[in-house]
Amino acid sequence: MTVAVSLRDLVDELQMLPNEGTAYLNKVTGKIITVTEDMVAMVEMDSELEEELEDGIDNNGVEDPDPDLETQYLQEVKRILASDADYLELPSRFDIHEYEIIERFCLSIPDGKVSDVLLRKIRGSGAFRRFKDTIYQYGIENDWFRYRDEAYKEIAIAWLESKDIAYSDDMDRREQGT
Repeated sequence: MTVAVSLRDLVDELQMLPNEGTAYLNKVTGKIITVTEDMVAMVEMDSELEEELEDGIDNNGVEDPDPDLETQYLQEVKRILASDADYLELPSRFDIHEYEIIERFCLSIPDGKVSDVLLRKIRGSGAFRRFKDTIYQYGIENDWFRYRDEAYKEIAIAWLESKDIAYSDDMDRREQGT
């Protein structure tokens, strides 16, 4: 049975990707998991931990019929590191190029003066901070968030379709409060 991936969950994950980590999609469950470099190091370096994870043994040497969330997470990280075929690596922060999304947003602003101000603000060091300050100054932050969500949605759909993965378009879920 093929599970449909939540487009909202995928977009949210892509928007929150850490610089020092990688996100993976479990093709069987549709679940997305982010693996930080610290978690990789923990799993790779701690042979005692690896034995506990393999054996389902808790810290007191007792078999754990219901492992805690951290143990479950570490077990999943271990499966990912073992090149489990059920996992696909999501696009990274560097694959997405959020600066280009910001630039396209600035160019999409109908008021030429505001567009020009935004384009000047995104040049050089500190561009993201100046951009954020400016969209709040002009009261167009909601326009930006909608634009960014749509851009990430397009990226997510293109990635899912390139991998032949079914998805549910539940992007309005956040606004509906469900």
